[in-house]
Amino acid sequence: MAKLLLLLASFSGFTGVALGAFAAHGLRSRLPENLLGAFQTGVQYQLWHTAALMGVALLLLRWPEATLFKSAGALIVLGMLLFSGSLYVMALTGVTKLGIITPFGGVAFLLGWLCLGIGVWRHL
Repeated sequence: MAKLLLLLASFSGFTGVALGAFAAHGLRSRLPENLLGAFQTGVQYQLWHTAALMGVALLLLRWPEATLFKSAGALIVLGMLLFSGSLYVMALTGVTKLGIITPFGGVAFLLGWLCLGIGVWRHL
């Protein structure tokens, strides 16, 4: 699981930087300010949670059977897909109703952080 999460983190870091550059150079003149802001928020959350995912993966190298760390990793990935992904699609398509998905990603992030914290409390 640790290897998978590290691979996902490297992919997420790469795509996060690429999407951030795309927003800064390719979208700035094409999107209204509110949609550009939503896109940039997606990038920020993706990159912050990429770092968290790397940390979870490193903890799994030490405690490979720790269910809470595995759950934290899965929830962080789910959060990136739902939260950042919905913001990207909403900004690029202009379909703002997709914003209803974003809070589910936020909840996944929160649950991931909760699992990480409880896992640290139990294992460290």
